[in-house]
Amino acid sequence: MLASTLMLIALLCAGVFLPVPYAEMSPGPTVNTLGEHEGEPVLQIAGRKTYPTDGHLNMTTVRVTSADYRMNLVEAVYGWLSHDNKVVPHDTLYPDGKTEEQSTQENAEEFSQSQESAKVAALKELGVPVTSWVIVSTVVKDTPAQGRLHAGDVIKAVDGTPVKQPSDVAKLVTRHKAGQDVVFTIVPAAEQAAAEKAHTKTTTTKKVTITTEQSADAGAKRAIVGISAGTDHTFPFTIDIKLADVGGPSAGLMFSLGIYDKLTPGSLTGGKFVAGTGTIDDDGKVGPIGGIDMKTVGARDKGAQYFLTPADNCAAAAKDTPAGLTLVKVGTIGDALGALKDIRTGRTADLPKCTAKG
Repeated sequence: MLASTLMLIALLCAGVFLPVPYAEMSPGPTVNTLGEHEGEPVLQIAGRKTYPTDGHLNMTTVRVTSADYRMNLVEAVYGWLSHDNKVVPHDTLYPDGKTEEQSTQENAEEFSQSQESAKVAALKELGVPVTSWVIVSTVVKDTPAQGRLHAGDVIKAVDGTPVKQPSDVAKLVTRHKAGQDVVFTIVPAAEQAAAEKAHTKTTTTKKVTITTEQSADAGAKRAIVGISAGTDHTFPFTIDIKLADVGGPSAGLMFSLGIYDKLTPGSLTGGKFVAGTGTIDDDGKVGPIGGIDMKTVGARDKGAQYFLTPADNCAAAAKDTPAGLTLVKVGTIGDALGALKDIRTGRTADLPKCTAKG
């Protein structure tokens, strides 16, 4: 009996102190994009007529343990047994030894980009013109572009060929062999920012010559300079999204719907509580996200009746749908607007619902 008791105590101690390579996901906060957060409106629009809104268009989040948190065996077992939490391998959330700081920075960048795309998608759906151009999104450390190009520089041309899409940059650079020069025609970020602030256009350009090097990643060998290209925009009026301590791209769809609702007369929701998730691109296409089962639980707990679900997440979400929540399948902002029309007019039988097959 004494030996068994001591063994049990040893096992319990091991469970408490023995770290395991897992992390935990749980439902995070959900915020109404039509309402306020910490005392101020989430969506703030100036320079354009806005309209009253009602109901809810809630964006949803997932709470995760930090990169440096080391879960013990007892916590892992408790998480596995908990219905509303999810224990996953640590590397799933923080691959390649990514630190908390790196993860936070990456999530902040994705969140910022999702806001831009949400604005563009909503305005395009409304037929409001938006001016776009290609920029240097990031510069990789210790590559030829470091110190020569900077985040925010506008890329007008590569080797004299005009650039219209971010993908054009890589195509033009990889025409070269490693060690050859490539010439970028740019508008420096500072001059572009000054022009935007003054509501003018800049015609000043600068040519920057960079010697390419061979890629070192796992893909096909190719010439690179060490940048990623993205898109920036000029909007005809001001749209600010005020939401701190949130990261990642998954709120894009709900932001775009909130913007659309504020810029159009009448209620988009009909007073109903609608939540959802999904990335969105400039053309209004909705993309999949992670942690869908955590987000549906969070939405249900907050009171949501309907959940706008990216088409590619439907099958996973439908496997364990929270009671009282209807999962609505959407692939574009147009799909979401159509679903909201059915919801506010009571034609819920017409809704494209998620099933276990998608």
